[in-house]
Amino acid sequence: MSAVLLLLLGLVSLLLLVLRRSSRTRRDGEPPLIKGWIPVVGKALEFGQNSFKFLLEHQKKHGDIFTVQIAGKYMTFILNPLLFPNIVKDGRHLDFHEFSYKVGSHAFGYPLMKPKEFPGLQEQVSRSFLLLQGDSLSPLTESMLGNLQLVLRQDFLGQRPGEECDWKSHSIYKFCNSVMFEATLLTMYGRPPAASRHSGMDVIMENFVKYDTKFPLLVAQIPLWLLGQTKAIREELTRVFLPQKMTRWSNASQFIRKRLEIFDQFDMLRDLDKAAHNFGILWASAANTVPATFWALYHLVTHPEVAEVVRQELLDVLSQSGVEFSSDRDVTLTREQLDKLVYLDSAVKESLRLSSASMNVRVAMDDFSLRLEGERSVAVRKGDVVTLFPQITHMDPEIYEEPETYRFDRFVQDGKEKKNFYKDGRKLKYYLMPFGSGSSKCPGRYFAVYEIKQFLCLVLLHLDLQLEEGQGGAALDPGRAGLGILWPSADVRFRYRLRAVPPGPTAQ
Repeated sequence: MSAVLLLLLGLVSLLLLVLRRSSRTRRDGEPPLIKGWIPVVGKALEFGQNSFKFLLEHQKKHGDIFTVQIAGKYMTFILNPLLFPNIVKDGRHLDFHEFSYKVGSHAFGYPLMKPKEFPGLQEQVSRSFLLLQGDSLSPLTESMLGNLQLVLRQDFLGQRPGEECDWKSHSIYKFCNSVMFEATLLTMYGRPPAASRHSGMDVIMENFVKYDTKFPLLVAQIPLWLLGQTKAIREELTRVFLPQKMTRWSNASQFIRKRLEIFDQFDMLRDLDKAAHNFGILWASAANTVPATFWALYHLVTHPEVAEVVRQELLDVLSQSGVEFSSDRDVTLTREQLDKLVYLDSAVKESLRLSSASMNVRVAMDDFSLRLEGERSVAVRKGDVVTLFPQITHMDPEIYEEPETYRFDRFVQDGKEKKNFYKDGRKLKYYLMPFGSGSSKCPGRYFAVYEIKQFLCLVLLHLDLQLEEGQGGAALDPGRAGLGILWPSADVRFRYRLRAVPPGPTAQ
């Protein structure tokens, strides 16, 4: 049989498979089924243009539960937050890890952690994430604070406080990215030998942004060879974290040191594989934290009265600890002090509520009946993706009054964190979900929130901030819906200068 004939038979078989998958019809007990007219693609184009609008429109037509064909997958969306607990706690029929492992392998280029080939690797890697929580958070946040101040002082605070006409102009996103990205890298991976900062950081950040813009396509399993220079850019970023380089760095986090120890146990892992895993952690550490920091700072800059409330709260907490802030000395901010900043915490939560568009996904391991409430249930097929889309909850006017309006104190009640939010008169367990839920909840969420708060505290302590005139407000770019925090559709310019703060005693 000729090669051409074999190829034709293969194409015919593939076409038949596509048509069979596209010919799916709704069975009794299943949610409403929404398919597009393009085989396999389904509603992917409409969903990708504006997922929030797409889901909201179909929610009005079909209710809180429906299945959509998107890029070869059938995704059952559950949009009522009162039903979320049933999905989150179902670990028997619904799995997240296999999906995440496949996405990670395709996106970063390391081999799948198959138990037969790498016995115990998945379990050890999962346990290593505990080093981002609990008691391990204190040294991690302390290191981050020092690195934030290092980058800020060398790049942005090199002028005398209180001088006239010393306003400087910058873009908010670039400002946040340049500080947060490098400080995060230094905190997680350490410093190069005989230097406090890594060389070539501008190139690393530029390549990271280029790679990150293609990440939605990588998650969709688009072949790398179709994405232009993405493969070359990924390889260049991966080589930054080759083990022979990292062993010369100092002050790496306990989390990264532990992962290096784990990978060294497996001879089948190449150095490039180990480096790819480390690059994956950099993406997880920065890809959502940077835009989250942008939105938090953007809202403070555009609401100077809020910035002043948060700044005064911070100064009061420092004063209560016997610390008088001095602009010419590094400040110490403990986790305990940060936890007392209830208005800062609320402001960060509110910016996350407005900018988060994550998807919580679970893959059905078999055909089963998903119990929802009481006797209510829906049929789910093996291989379907059960999906929670919290942005619908975050923008629900029944849960959040005037949900499109930024209210910095929305999560404060009687001077403490507000946790009581309701739907249909019932208290919600899941009302704010920027970091996922259950088994898919981001293990680094505590550190992410602390580093955002640290950054905002330092900026408010050191700088006066003003929005530049003659520009519109920042809008959400829906292109990254499903991956976490949305980017702004365009950057926003602001002015800053050092605040006139009299020198005080050394911060303790």
